[in-house]
Amino acid sequence: MNKILRRVLTILPAVLLQLLWLAVLMSWLRPWAGAISLALSILAFLLVLYIITKQDEGTYKIIWLLLVLTVPLPGALLYLIFGNKRTTKPLRKKLAEAKALPAWPDQSAPLYDKLAAEAPRAAQTFRTVQNATGFPLHANREATYYPLGDDMFPVMLEELEKAEKFIFVEYFILEDGLMWDSMVEIMARKAAQGVDVRVLYDDLGSIGTYSWKNAGTLAKKGIRVAPFNPLLFIKGTLNCRDHRKMLIIDGKVAFSGGVNLADEYINHIKRFGHWKDIGFKLTGEAVGNFTRMFAAFWNAFVHDDPVPDAFLTPPEPAQAGAAEDGLVLSYYDSPLENYAVSNELFIDLLSQAKEYAWFYTPYLMPGDALLGAFVRAARRGVDVRIIMPGIPDKKMVYRMGRSFYPVLLEAGVKIYEYTPGFVHAKASIVDDLMCSVGTVNLDYRSLFLHFENNSLFYKASLLKDLKADFLATQAKCRERTLDNIDKGFWHWLIDGVLRIFAPLC
Repeated sequence: MNKILRRVLTILPAVLLQLLWLAVLMSWLRPWAGAISLALSILAFLLVLYIITKQDEGTYKIIWLLLVLTVPLPGALLYLIFGNKRTTKPLRKKLAEAKALPAWPDQSAPLYDKLAAEAPRAAQTFRTVQNATGFPLHANREATYYPLGDDMFPVMLEELEKAEKFIFVEYFILEDGLMWDSMVEIMARKAAQGVDVRVLYDDLGSIGTYSWKNAGTLAKKGIRVAPFNPLLFIKGTLNCRDHRKMLIIDGKVAFSGGVNLADEYINHIKRFGHWKDIGFKLTGEAVGNFTRMFAAFWNAFVHDDPVPDAFLTPPEPAQAGAAEDGLVLSYYDSPLENYAVSNELFIDLLSQAKEYAWFYTPYLMPGDALLGAFVRAARRGVDVRIIMPGIPDKKMVYRMGRSFYPVLLEAGVKIYEYTPGFVHAKASIVDDLMCSVGTVNLDYRSLFLHFENNSLFYKASLLKDLKADFLATQAKCRERTLDNIDKGFWHWLIDGVLRIFAPLC
């Protein structure tokens, strides 16, 4: 709370200055109120037309239309600040002006030829993701699945101890405690030995847990550190957060998943019961995608200290006959693009599922297209399941998620709530064929507003581990049915109101 208070006090002068300017402007324009009202009405009408014709998620457009039509001036201002991707120009500019990464040859063609001969529909899915993101498909050498952050944490420490060249850390939340302090102790020691250590964290995501003072302490230890999209003013990029989570060591090992670097993620402290989260460790040439993801962001936000090209050389090709464990494509989503990659990926996976499609998510606020994909898959007989938290971390958001239960349950989707505590895992698995593990929740923020990272696997042994974990977790859940969910007019009314605001939560 003290960290939040200090941040509020820091940015308060800037916010007050913004409000003062608006007050002065309104006072100056008062004599022309009638003409201004007419002009605003015309602009509101044009804005409504713009929103209607814009390529965007239907439900997301509806909320803005309601706001603009109900309260034209405040609604238009809110849309221009938070809802219009044109306001993300500063982020676009930073990424565009960043030092370019060295070009890597795309060696995925033989993999696609083999995949297309074996599973042409899966090949289309992977190719679509690669074309949209620019990140290539790789042979998976080794991917280790961790059903809890508790299991992954000691392995992360072991791999950090092996670092020789660089350590790249990028997370939504950092917080002092056993987990982060243990990592910092190793990273500081490695930095003293000449290892290049860089930390990128989301400024808003860590607003209550990690301050600029904490970041300064890291710098004194020889660790380069930078906040993503710092909260200094009320601005249009406020909603675009770095929700990505990755630890990359020497370009040889990468960790990712839902686990942030705070003690509740390893159940060292208890918040909302038992914290169920998942992650994985990746080795081999596929780690190169993660290295480039980090470098692109670091170079964009720390122009004067780019990642050295020496750390960005193409991964060494595997020796002839090297063991393969399926395929993997790791990528990141960008709210700066009109094509929502993960949203379209989940729709695609549900559309091609023949036997089953299972999902982990802590938050459930799908747009119309994804909701329809869940419904259609269940109606044609696919075993569709969703595991949700039993104890929420955000009660209002949880209530919004439950507002989607009736339509899903009526279609035949099975919904389970984890009774021991909170589920923070983000994953999907389809037909023992493909699975995804990453940072993407099934809500508007993850699917449309945040930068996220995700990894799509094909026939990797990780699928078996994820499936076994899903079933083990389901055994600790309570199944929700049409008979044990809230019904009636008032629940319908509350659900309807909450659904309107779901895109903003």
